[in-house]
Amino acid sequence: MAARAQLVEQVIRPALDQGIIVVSDRYLLANIVYQGHAGGIDIGDIVTIGRIVIDGITPDITFYLDVPLEIATARLNRPLDRMERMGIEFHNRVREGFLAEATKPQNKIVVVDATKSIEEVQAEIRKTIQNYTSVGAFR
Repeated sequence: MAARAQLVEQVIRPALDQGIIVVSDRYLLANIVYQGHAGGIDIGDIVTIGRIVIDGITPDITFYLDVPLEIATARLNRPLDRMERMGIEFHNRVREGFLAEATKPQNKIVVVDATKSIEEVQAEIRKTIQNYTSVGAFR
């Protein structure tokens, strides 16, 4: 949570104050899923602490690039990091956690089928962003 607070204070809030669009690869949802759904920490506690830490800065949209574990593992061509070595059960809980959170409308999560080619995934993300922009969904 300290890293989230630092990110908000030093990067996200200053950028938003300047009217800059911020793209981040992880935010509070990662804590909720990894520590809560997969790690067993009470999700309500994570959300309560997280809301304080992010000080009202929430994403307009979150993309979850969904891919089965077997495909994700096969795509890695480097040594696994600490989190990647957590095991199949852990990573299945992570995936299930993201998919569960995506069903909650307040999270504004778009699930993208990442089994497709890089170009197809990128096109889907761009199209979604264009649709959000055209209806004024961004702040």
